[in-house]
Amino acid sequence: MEGLRVWRLSSSIARPSGLRQLFGLGSSSGLVRCLDGGASTTTTNTRLPSRNRLSSTSTSTSTSDREAVRAIRLKKVEQLRSKGLEPYAYKWDRSHSARELQEIYKNLKNGEEMDSESHLVSIAGRIVARRAFGKLAFLTLRDDSGTVQLYCEKERLLNDQFEQLKTLVDIGDILGASGSIKRTEKGELSVKVDSFSILTKSLLPLPDKFHGLTDIDKRYRQRYVDMIANPEVADIFRKRAKIVSEIRKTVESQGFVEVETPVLQGAAGGAEARPFVTYHNSLGRDLYLRIATELHLKRMLVGGFEKVYEIGRIFRNEGISTRHNPEFTTIEMYEAYSDYQTMMDMAEEIVTRCALAVHGKLTIDYQGVEINLERPWRRETMHNLVKEVTGIDFTEFENDLKVAKDVIMKTLGVGLDNKDKFSIEACPSLGHLLNEVFEIFVEQKLLQPTFVLDYPMEISPLAKPHRRHAGLTERFELFICGRELANAFSELTDPLDQLVLT
Repeated sequence: MEGLRVWRLSSSIARPSGLRQLFGLGSSSGLVRCLDGGASTTTTNTRLPSRNRLSSTSTSTSTSDREAVRAIRLKKVEQLRSKGLEPYAYKWDRSHSARELQEIYKNLKNGEEMDSESHLVSIAGRIVARRAFGKLAFLTLRDDSGTVQLYCEKERLLNDQFEQLKTLVDIGDILGASGSIKRTEKGELSVKVDSFSILTKSLLPLPDKFHGLTDIDKRYRQRYVDMIANPEVADIFRKRAKIVSEIRKTVESQGFVEVETPVLQGAAGGAEARPFVTYHNSLGRDLYLRIATELHLKRMLVGGFEKVYEIGRIFRNEGISTRHNPEFTTIEMYEAYSDYQTMMDMAEEIVTRCALAVHGKLTIDYQGVEINLERPWRRETMHNLVKEVTGIDFTEFENDLKVAKDVIMKTLGVGLDNKDKFSIEACPSLGHLLNEVFEIFVEQKLLQPTFVLDYPMEISPLAKPHRRHAGLTERFELFICGRELANAFSELTDPLDQLVLT
């Protein structure tokens, strides 16, 4: 029986150089500019910050400035209520999204207006830019589909709404607006506003227009602020959802059944990791957040299912970085009567279908390197890959660990940092040493899709021994862009061997 784990399909901490860009999840830089006219505008910056920018402040606005802004906007809330207007509405009926308007009226010519009743529209969204002068004001409204301009004329608005627009509406407020359609002389599709309502009054300013949200920690921990300052971030969430949906379609088309297994467990098993511990009051005992979905999924096969999978949250109380998060999502799947060769085919199918779903093609430019996801992908043993990159053939060492270390240090030691040298010297077996050399010298070179096969037994305790090569297991890991994307093996099913390992 065979199992496949595809690790870290997503993470609450984004990985700047992660595989999300491989599937078109990366975002381009640029400014949202949807205001008419040539005057300077107030707008949010949508450029993602440099990966190396680790500023301790997210905007140039100090805490005292923010509190002053908050006090002013609270007074505006009072003013609105004194006029009988509710600044936090219950509902707004909108007829179109911004994207729908842009699509419907894409052929509207510059300067053309659609004033008939059939072209009256109602929209809603956040104000991200504004400028006003004399009897005219322009506002940029953004919803989750895109942006559209609000074209506001004093004569067209009822009562004192134009003055309310100038004095009570701030960037960050959520507005609902109704009116007809026009395209300005400079080509900006606009809603000529007949009336508007403040649906949610914002009390704090958006990130600084020139620097956006540059505090890396805040971007990851306050993703809602990140999405406001950098709207392309929301596309990552949408594409992730598309990927998860495509994974389900792919595996279920092969007859797999999705199951849910316990998150709280009496013993943490299925992987080597430190668990999070919690206390169950009714049971009067400690429980552990799962570190893998493995054991319960295997029990499903024991119970009679032949193909099962779970897309589940995993918790590991260990280190944290942009490549490792204590809380992450995996897909883990098990199939009876198959081996690791079957799962290589499945891994190819999953990744290629996901790439097509979000990117539309299988040849992708990733950080200046063209990645070709066309099948079949390369399949090569760890021994051969190490020999290919380093020139060292581990089969020649037999079981002489000391000789192997001496050859490696003599051949590859120049230029190694002390950490890598220590890791090599600390290896307790030839299998561990092979894996260490692979991770240091080979892994980062595997840019194109590559299945690395037949791992040493010492580092693969739950995998079946290789049927032809002693000391190896029937295990693979999939690498793309130098990053591990999947790990799988023919499962160890001999109960006596399992007992030895427990």
